[in-house]
Amino acid sequence: METPICPACGCSLVRLGILKEKAVQHNHAGKQYWFCCQGCLALFITNPESCLAETAGLTVCPVCLAEKPVTATVTIDFNGKPVLFCRCPHCLDVFHKDPHYFIARLAWQTNYAGVFGERISCCGK
Repeated sequence: METPICPACGCSLVRLGILKEKAVQHNHAGKQYWFCCQGCLALFITNPESCLAETAGLTVCPVCLAEKPVTATVTIDFNGKPVLFCRCPHCLDVFHKDPHYFIARLAWQTNYAGVFGERISCCGK
């Protein structure tokens, strides 16, 4: 399962509560990328290959929304698709209570307010 990760800072846009329609978008080398803010886009534009190398191989736990290297995750099969988790057993237990919610949240299909809630967003804006 893939969820949008800012290629400049490595943050999950879902964890930050950034809705798809509010995310900063940029096309690079024929691929669409999503950014948490204009500052990260500006950083990316100065050295896209470095940013992409630093964030390659990151995935997001569907429950705690931690960004982890794929090599530091546990994989389960859900409806024939692999879902990667941080190594916390609590996250697996919570996922099994409402898996469809967590899958939808990773796919930007919920209005999750993010870790900052409604009070503040990432980058202090």
